[in-house]
Amino acid sequence: QVQLVESGGGLVQGGGSLRLSCAASGRAVSNCGMAWFRQAPGKEREFVAAITRSFGRTYYADSVKGRFTISRDNAKNTVYLQMNTLKPEDTAVYYCAADLNYSGRYSDAGVYDYWGQGTQVTVSS
Repeated sequence: QVQLVESGGGLVQGGGSLRLSCAASGRAVSNCGMAWFRQAPGKEREFVAAITRSFGRTYYADSVKGRFTISRDNAKNTVYLQMNTLKPEDTAVYYCAADLNYSGRYSDAGVYDYWGQGTQVTVSS
């Protein structure tokens, strides 16, 4: 059983920064494909960023590329999402997810086996 616990969300003004954390237990994050997704009210859950099991390659949605950075700390078994230059359209609940089998389809929410409870990010204009 894998547990993922997100933290770090909050209210921030446009142009500001936040860092989300996803603390994992039950499996090493270095042995999973890890990702962040988000869901805004009335919208479907969308891919934000992913980091691969092997080599730690990173992938981003076009809407966040250049502003967000996904990383992991193997010693702390934690994955992070550094979010800079935040915009009101980044407002959403952010979820951490783990793909134990590493399908390679990093932007497909359906391949992730475990999800965190989510953390709210609100960006004011």
